[in-house]
Amino acid sequence: MSIAVVNSFTIMEFVNEKAKFDNFVDEWFATVDENGDGKLSCEEIRSGFGLLLPFGSDPPARQENEEIFKRFDEDGNGALDRKEFKSLMTEIMNAVARGIGGSPIIVALGKDSFLTKPVQHELATLSSSS
Repeated sequence: MSIAVVNSFTIMEFVNEKAKFDNFVDEWFATVDENGDGKLSCEEIRSGFGLLLPFGSDPPARQENEEIFKRFDEDGNGALDRKEFKSLMTEIMNAVARGIGGSPIIVALGKDSFLTKPVQHELATLSSSS
């Protein structure tokens, strides 16, 4: 576990860095795609939320999860492809950034925290500009 200081800028700069964010989305897609079929079922998304949420948080109720799923299943085929999953992840990251706001907060990051990559990206950017 590590400690980091983040604000909305940390997250938004990472989301706007296309190659790094696409890699991040690919990694999470592979993690959530339990059966490896290249598409995410509603149940895989529900269990995947458990990986994204802070420790001890409950994933959305089944009905809420189904509503989230419907919103991002653009082609209505009953599964999220990588592009649809990227839309979902972008919305999640934007929501987290809005929630944090411009004031820095201190967070404890687990090894697989979805905020680890944005923090690493910001550190690399700061190191290269010095």
